[in-house]
Parts: sequence; C-alpha cells; structure tokens
Amino acid sequence: MQEKLFYSAYFIVYFCYNVSMKKETLQKRTKIANDIMYYIYTHIETNIDIEELSIDLGVSKFHMHRIFKEAFGKNIYESIKSIRLQKASNLLLTNKYSTISNIVNLCGYSSQSSFIKIFKERFEMSPKEWKNGGYKEYSNKILQQSQKATQSKANFNDMVPTIVKMPAIESFYIRNKGYNVNIKETWQKLETWVLTNNITSYKRIALFHDNPTITPLNECQYIGCIKVDDMKSVKSDRLPNFKIAEGVYAKFDLKGKTGDVLPFIHWVYHEWLPKSEYETTTKPSYAIYNKLDFFDENNEFELSFYVSINF
Repeated sequence: MQEKLFYSAYFIVYFCYNVSMKKETLQKRTKIANDIMYYIYTHIETNIDIEELSIDLGVSKFHMHRIFKEAFGKNIYESIKSIRLQKASNLLLTNKYSTISNIVNLCGYSSQSSFIKIFKERFEMSPKEWKNGGYKEYSNKILQQSQKATQSKANFNDMVPTIVKMPAIESFYIRNKGYNVNIKETWQKLETWVLTNNITSYKRIALFHDNPTITPLNECQYIGCIKVDDMKSVKSDRLPNFKIAEGVYAKFDLKGKTGDVLPFIHWVYHEWLPKSEYETTTKPSYAIYNKLDFFDENNEFELSFYVSINF
C-alpha cells in the first residue's frame, strides 16, 4: 500500500514538473520569437546581422531560425524581405519629396536595382508607377477583403490633427497575425491578464506594424498592448513587453464603429499625408483607446491615432 502511495505521489510530482517545464519552455520560445520580430521592425533600415542578433539573444542561429519559423510560419530572411518591401511601398505613396533612392536607404536595401526587381515581382509594377498612383487599385482590393470596412459610411475629410512629441511607451503585449476575428480574442486574453493581476490603472493600445491598406490583411502584424501606469508593480512573466517608439506624431482623435478604422487609416495614408507636406517614417502607427469597440455593446470606439511624421 505504501509503495503504491509512493509511486502515485511520484507520478503527480513528475507530471506537474513536466507541465511547468513545458509552460516555461513555451513562454521562453515565444519571447525569443517576439524579440526577433521586434528587432527586425525596429532595425529595418539597417543591415540586419543575424549572427549578432543570435549572440544578443543567447540563442544559436539554428534554434533562432527554428523557433521563429514555428511562431510565424516563415523564416527570418523571408520576413526581413517582406517587411522591407511593405515599409518601402508605404513610404513611396506618402513621402512625395523623397526619391526612390532615399526610400531604398531608409528601408535597408543594399542597392536600388535589387529593390526595383523585388518590388516588380511583388506588385507587378515599378516603384515609379506605384508612386504615381498605381497603388490605388491594389489598395482598394485589400479594403474589399473586409466586409465591415466596405460598409463604413464614415467621412474623415474635416479632421485636423494635433502635432505632438510622444515619449517611448513601455507596454505588455500579444502579437496577432492578421486583421481578423482573432483580434477580439487577443483583447479578451489581455483583459483576462489585467484582471488576474489586479491592474486597475492602464491604457489599451493597438500597434499597427504594417499599413493594412497596402498589406494583405492576413499578413499584417497587429499588436494588442497594455500600458500599465505602474510597470514596476507587475510581477507577471506571462506576457512579453517592449517599447513603442518615441517621436513626433500627428494625433487624430476619432470616434466610430467597428469597420471605420481601416477606411480611416486608408484616408490618413492616401489622402491626408500626401497632401499635408509632412512625410512619414518607418515607425509604426498606433492607437490609444478610451473605448474599445470589441467590449462595447454598440460596437463603438473612441481612440487617438498616432502616425509618425517629419518635415
């Protein structure tokens, strides 16, 4: 009898230990994958050195590539290529004073000729044709992917932004691939984390790593963030954290319903920026929510949208 009790207790301890180890390993791997993606986005204008990154993260290149591909479905080099192209295509339509050569340098390409070749392969037109209006048809097709966006009746033509200098914002986050129904689940998980950790003073922030009006919606990186007023008081290691970039931003205050955000972003990048004489940067735009439509019974939101600019 005592022997049976011993083995039962041993099995329980062994099982709990393995579950704990698996959870810890999963969290560690998720953090590594997120750290790599964050590094790519924040260093896209540089010659990204994978060897140096593996040393910084304390992970071998082999494991780094494997962990990243398991998390995002593509390897690191494919992601760098895709993100560079997305950033460049965005700058081409917003920055009318920048030459193609300027944009090539801003997005970390080694040569203009290689950029033009890659661009044509992706968009079936030259960067010059895209810059001169070729992006419009491509962008409209992407908006058609969202039924709620096509149903929006919102008009933004009278909106005037405030120009602000924003500090870096440290926040906890969950990364969601795609602009899809999973975004609501992401916010539900974040809300559960907030309640579990008894956090009462915080802000909800959505970070738009990609311009969803020129990047296919299923490829966009949408980041749901929680900015806790007292970051030091949070002891949880369940979520990774990062900093949203400081800088000069155009701030738009917007109220609306689910489906209005994509047309609004379309208006900012396609209408307001090209006419404003400002130029944007490779820093991602973000929205600070006062009311989140996913938790509102009328699907209404109130937010401040920030797009990085210079002059």
